[in-house]
Amino acid sequence: MLTRVRAATQFFKRKVGFSRIGLMLSITIIIIAAIVLYRILREIDVEELVDAIEATDWRTLGIAGFFVAAGYLTLTFYDLFALRTIGRSEVPYRIAALASFTSYAVGHNVGASVFSGGAVRYRIYSAWGLSVIEVTKICFVAGLTFWLGNATVLSLGILYAPQPAADIDQLPLWANRILALAILGVLIAYVAWVWVKPRVIGRDGWQVSLPGGPLTLVQIMIGLLDLGCCALAMYWLVPDEPHLGFIPIAVIFVTATLLGFASHAPGGLGVFDATMMVALWQFDKEDLLAGLLLFRLLYYIVPFALSLTILGIREALLGRAARRLAQPIAAPMPAVAAELVREKSDVA
Repeated sequence: MLTRVRAATQFFKRKVGFSRIGLMLSITIIIIAAIVLYRILREIDVEELVDAIEATDWRTLGIAGFFVAAGYLTLTFYDLFALRTIGRSEVPYRIAALASFTSYAVGHNVGASVFSGGAVRYRIYSAWGLSVIEVTKICFVAGLTFWLGNATVLSLGILYAPQPAADIDQLPLWANRILALAILGVLIAYVAWVWVKPRVIGRDGWQVSLPGGPLTLVQIMIGLLDLGCCALAMYWLVPDEPHLGFIPIAVIFVTATLLGFASHAPGGLGVFDATMMVALWQFDKEDLLAGLLLFRLLYYIVPFALSLTILGIREALLGRAARRLAQPIAAPMPAVAAELVREKSDVA
């Protein structure tokens, strides 16, 4: 049976290709989101939207900004945990924090975060002697932390509050609860699988030793903290009335984030927003859109600008340091040339 499954998988990969399926899925998500978002936004009153943004008090922005900062702080532990997992514990936390913050800030905004964020990570970690393979392993372990956190939030959140998920996928409540139980079952099975004995995946130099059971629970907690902080930032920016609890908004936020991630659009632009506005239909459209725009400002634009500034300063400092190192070699050359001229004049 297993042989047949493998043969079918190889046939599908050869004839169709998983990359084509992924591309088609991304395009489909983007098209559907664009249509939905157009239908919603054409009813938006621009003046009311501006008024809603201006009416947002600084206290709300400050609290939301605090949770965004806390979320990015939690992201630094993604890389720190991954470095320890692949056995590069000599890399200090400050380097892990730099690589994590800049790679996620760039990846979130540019899109295709596996490649854009991975390139930033390699630029930083290569200075500490890490190879392309090791940086790829870091991206894999960090991605695993992300997905474990998402699976936990979605499964537990939908079990507690299935209605928000039903507003998005249009499935009955019982179907969403079954889906949540299935996700939770897979999560529990994975934890049990890595708890029993050490697990290694990959081949040759690409092998990765998966974290054991206790460390996997740490992974899940890191993912929960990250998603919890981001969801809290969104929670503070949505309108106060009608009141929705934190868990329903967290379920909607995580689902919207995953759909935006699946679309590969920069920052999930359009997909994230359309999902949020469809699921939070009970809010005033202008007030909700104002909150979404402010969230984009705090979570995407500001960190992106900071990361570009930090990377630019770092490159300038590295360039200056490289020129200084080259000076002791280049400095004696004029003196040598002058000595040769003197010798030639003496001979003449």
